[in-house]
Amino acid sequence: FRAKSGCCRSIGVIVCFVFDSNQCKRHRRLEGRVVNLPPQPLPLHGGPDAFGPARYDFSTNANACGPCPHALAAVQQADATRYPDPSFTALRQQLAQLHGVAPWQVVLAASASEFITRATAYAAQQGARSVWLPPEAYGDYARAAAAWGLAVDTAPQAAASAPLGWACEPSSPTGQAHSPWPQVFAPGAMWVLDAVYEPLRLSGQPSLPAALHPHMWQLHSPNKALGLTGIRAAYAIAPATTPATAPGTTPVTAQHMAAALDAMAPSWVLGAHGVALLNAWAQPAAHAWVRGSLPTLRVWKAALVQALQAQGWVVLPSHTPFFCAQPPPGLDVPHLCQYLRQQGVQLRNAASLGMPGWVRLGVLGPSAQAALLKALAAHAHFCHVM
Repeated sequence: FRAKSGCCRSIGVIVCFVFDSNQCKRHRRLEGRVVNLPPQPLPLHGGPDAFGPARYDFSTNANACGPCPHALAAVQQADATRYPDPSFTALRQQLAQLHGVAPWQVVLAASASEFITRATAYAAQQGARSVWLPPEAYGDYARAAAAWGLAVDTAPQAAASAPLGWACEPSSPTGQAHSPWPQVFAPGAMWVLDAVYEPLRLSGQPSLPAALHPHMWQLHSPNKALGLTGIRAAYAIAPATTPATAPGTTPVTAQHMAAALDAMAPSWVLGAHGVALLNAWAQPAAHAWVRGSLPTLRVWKAALVQALQAQGWVVLPSHTPFFCAQPPPGLDVPHLCQYLRQQGVQLRNAASLGMPGWVRLGVLGPSAQAALLKALAAHAHFCHVM
């Protein structure tokens, strides 16, 4: 239609949506079951909250030595006046070369969380009724499952039959090795190793069994290792093969799965700054910088662990510059976190990660550690007075 007002003329567009009731029913049903999508609370994460960034933020797993200067320069020089290549041809080739795989195996994502959501949607479309994940895990695995009406199973014996499984190593929140690994995968299953913290490994070795490696998807999100968590960009590496499908079913190849996941992504799933971050990650300089930061992180971690243990905290061992710790008996974790937040110190309450009564701490430098210890002492005095 055209509307005329004075000397100005505007052109409007009417978009018509044609609803097919049968198609609508199919969208609401998977394999004959109704998918209920109950409202979900907002996800809980570390980092800035409604009060803005904390001065001393122990609540994230970002590399405290960051930002990586090479990656930061690349992001600052990104041309935000132009669209990226919608097929991301050059970026796929660079990441494929980094991992020694074919370009079709690189599935780009807006973030690790976005890939988790997309992979869960794909599994639901293929008829999955449940997902498997560790009892202590990043909350978005279960959140994505709930959004698609999928049951969540954490029983070790259920891993081998799961149509979609998530593993994280080094794990979050504990920074430990994943356990247990299934001996085999279910026919046609999609298993994803969330490897976002592997570049920040301070000790230990990967535990993925060699027999499972050829069938495992691997998820990478380098913004944490580079100390640039505000840039959202990730990618997954598809396996060369998938577990054999069940007799009488249509085989689904890894290449077909990768193509389907690519097709489910919105156009320009990465912006110019995300492309710049991943391009920088594909270069040797970024990896050299991350490796160079690890000795400093080890020193800072040892100092923080020792200081907390001296005050009666229980600290779980970890392979990463983050770990879980339990305050001395009698301290209420939500109240402690709230008090510290008011003092400009932020910890991550691990309850939403499956560990109520614990906090997760990302390692920071000496001045931040001094601020934490001072705030803890003030909290102890406050509790004694009360």
